[in-house]
Amino acid sequence: MRLDRAVEDFAAYLAAERGFSEHTVRAYRSDLTRLCRFADDRGVELAGDVTLDLLREWLWQGSQAGLAKATLARRSAAVRALTIWLARTGDTDADAAARLKSPRPDRHLPRVLTREQMDKILAGLKARADTDDPGAIRDLAVIELLYASALRASELTGLDIPSVDVGQLTVRVTGKGSKERVVPFGVPALHALVRYLDIARPLLVGDQETAALFLSGKGTRLGSRSVYSLVSALLAAVPGGGPSGPHALRHTAATHLLDGGADLRAVQELLGHASLGTTQIYTHVSTERLTESYRSAHPRA
Repeated sequence: MRLDRAVEDFAAYLAAERGFSEHTVRAYRSDLTRLCRFADDRGVELAGDVTLDLLREWLWQGSQAGLAKATLARRSAAVRALTIWLARTGDTDADAAARLKSPRPDRHLPRVLTREQMDKILAGLKARADTDDPGAIRDLAVIELLYASALRASELTGLDIPSVDVGQLTVRVTGKGSKERVVPFGVPALHALVRYLDIARPLLVGDQETAALFLSGKGTRLGSRSVYSLVSALLAAVPGGGPSGPHALRHTAATHLLDGGADLRAVQELLGHASLGTTQIYTHVSTERLTESYRSAHPRA
């Protein structure tokens, strides 16, 4: 089988049988397409002709080009997943990447806003929403829910009206790998959602019929890019470095929960992490903040 054909079949397998998101499948296909071009330049067209040395050279070339460790680790993970699948389906005699090693990505602590910063952001959104502008009412509900339930942007934009239980203050979310979970939200988010559903959404939807919870100005499902733009604009005015996308609110919510005494496994369930180790980074954030507070406040620090 040609390597490029194998990549397309593998991408279809990830989407249809593994339930990977469109974003994840696109990322796998992008990395593996680069591998195809690299292999083709070296006269390798068939999946069965891919060798460990070829894969090591591909990663080495990326390293020499200045790619970040995280990018190289992602490429390595993509090709290992491909070669395992090829060996399992019998399209190759062996797993060429079985002994492929990749650099450990540098571990960076996520950006976390303080409670005061979040309060200021939400107060500003509420002031805008009080003008009864439907877009502003929607934006307040979006940010309240992102922060209250620590949702990913894709999870939030994928919500439909039946996903929200205003009586139980819970929302049913479809996360990575098409896994569903039910997560709670608080009273401020409830008030913002009810106001959005009662006032703003009917104005935004117009004559269209859609079950989507959050809508754009055109009455269609709000996209992840719009959520990124909204959050980035809000965080641009907040002091501090680091990423300014919706994930910063997810990191913030998780850290504030742990700061408030929430159980680590409960936070893991809320976030939809498959591994507790992924959630544990937030304990490092909490510890770092505790250390900073101690050093600035204790007379003998």
